[in-house]
Amino acid sequence: MEGSAQEELSALAAIFCGPGEWEVLSRSETDGTVFRILTKAEGLTDADVPLELVFHLPVNYPSCLPAISVTSEHLTRAQCAAVKEKLLEQAENLLSEPMVHELVLWVQQNLRHILNQPEMGSGSGKCTFAASTAVDDGLWITLLHLDHMRAKTKYVKTVEKWASHLKLTGRLMFMGKIILILLQGERNNIKEYLILQKTSKIDVDSSGKKCKEKMISVLFETKVQAEHKRFLAFEVREYSSLDELQKEFETAGLKKLFSEFVLGLVK
Repeated sequence: MEGSAQEELSALAAIFCGPGEWEVLSRSETDGTVFRILTKAEGLTDADVPLELVFHLPVNYPSCLPAISVTSEHLTRAQCAAVKEKLLEQAENLLSEPMVHELVLWVQQNLRHILNQPEMGSGSGKCTFAASTAVDDGLWITLLHLDHMRAKTKYVKTVEKWASHLKLTGRLMFMGKIILILLQGERNNIKEYLILQKTSKIDVDSSGKKCKEKMISVLFETKVQAEHKRFLAFEVREYSSLDELQKEFETAGLKKLFSEFVLGLVK
């Protein structure tokens, strides 16, 4: 990562120094840095709206744009998507210079105006419908295989947290020694998840020390098709038999995926 970006990270850590305001989620020489900023901005009712902004700075940032995700319990998915879109538009105007702090300031000053746009609508139902339509257009599905999971309780909680932050749905599935993670969501968010999975110390080694996940493989990745079920949440499930696991895949319209990629893990 360029020197100016390193300086920016140090400055951001100093600026967002309140409890929980700043957290580095992952740092890698090959994949860049992912961090989270918690901030607030004035909403439609004059009350402050809490915002969680996750930035992924690639190694060649600021020569290229960061990836951005926006979440808030006080906004609909459509509103979060609109805020993200406007932030990326602003980022394009700032290309080649450190921009994160300026983007945070911009959203603090302009959130109310973004939410007040006519296309946002007045009812939450309308916003939710618009969001689901937009998401379906770019919805992807990925199947991951984990070799093992030593610190299971902590590992599962971390996977659930990442899926929630990145608005991913699907399943974390256990059947005997087989561990699968089925993710559904925006492709960029799935990529962000994979970066977190590979660069964070999510498990422990045989001696009990924290370690990164080195034994993960992507079995399958494709755009969601008409026959595929849309998962509404991310759930952790245990299966007592292969037939039970197969039924889960078939119900989701993923029978072919199961035959091609999962059955081979049992042999």
